[in-house]
Amino acid sequence: MFRLFANARYDFIKWRKWAYGLTALVIVPGLFLLIQSPPNYSIEFTGGTEMKVTTRPGVTAGQIRSALDAGGLHGAEIASFGSDTAFIIRARIGETNSASTEQTAAVVDSALTRGLGAGNYHRLGAEAVSAKVGRELQGKALLAIFFSFFVVLAYLAVRFEWRFGLAAVLATVHDILTTIAFIKYLNLEVSLVVVGAVLTMVGYSLNDTIIIFDRVRENLRKFRRQNLYDVLNLSINETLPRSILTHGTTMATTLALVLLGGEVIRPFALVMTFAIFTGTFSSIYIAAPVLMYIEKRWPGEDARGARAFTSPMAAAPAPAAPAAPTPAAPRQPQPKPTPAR
Repeated sequence: MFRLFANARYDFIKWRKWAYGLTALVIVPGLFLLIQSPPNYSIEFTGGTEMKVTTRPGVTAGQIRSALDAGGLHGAEIASFGSDTAFIIRARIGETNSASTEQTAAVVDSALTRGLGAGNYHRLGAEAVSAKVGRELQGKALLAIFFSFFVVLAYLAVRFEWRFGLAAVLATVHDILTTIAFIKYLNLEVSLVVVGAVLTMVGYSLNDTIIIFDRVRENLRKFRRQNLYDVLNLSINETLPRSILTHGTTMATTLALVLLGGEVIRPFALVMTFAIFTGTFSSIYIAAPVLMYIEKRWPGEDARGARAFTSPMAAAPAPAAPAAPTPAAPRQPQPKPTPAR
């Protein structure tokens, strides 16, 4: 059967310093931007007004969004429900209270009247949306991430050893920071679906890292005389076909959502596409090199702690020069035999 990268022998660990530099270039500016301004939270986190409207057949969500943008309501959330002519509009103006709800509804009515025409839509009702649910979900999402870290540390400490668990958690922290920086760079709206994408990324990245570490554990037992540098490279290359096929097919799906999905699902698809990439990147270039550093700094009790951690491409010591031959002792002259008389 056809198999991608069946005989891969790439030296991934060799490029770890370049990977660290690339990671720093993504994370540091993103965190600096977050300090300068908070993320762009959606109505679920900030509160706002929710309206239900029905339109004449043929009106699309894109036409409603264009009308609202022209009326000054940028970033409104529009989703269809029930049928092709029923829509939910979530928007926000000022603080969330009864006065702002009526004010927002009036602005939406005015924008839809100008954009769609009078009589082409009908408002079913408007109500305030509290930010309490969003804040609760935000807190539960953070608890879920920290709980996943604890579970991974405990699982890998039992199945492997604590060094593997620490490396996996650090790689996942890298993925979270890079994904948050990515969201800030694109100024994506942080909604419930985006939080769900970040949580999905955590599980996806941990799964990929554990698969590589499981192969590392098998190869450490199989090749006991190999150094950890070689074992890590071998394990990554052996799992590379699985990673390429699994991540490639998943990324194809998320890219289709980015290109063909609507405005509501596009932030989720963008975050998921980037999460697949950064999860694969961290499993190879962050988790494995960090494990090598931890093993070198705090070696385990087995023979692996005494192995060399240098690259197999390092120059081998020059062979010793052959010893000069010892000169033979001079031959002593032999006495001539006395002739017999």
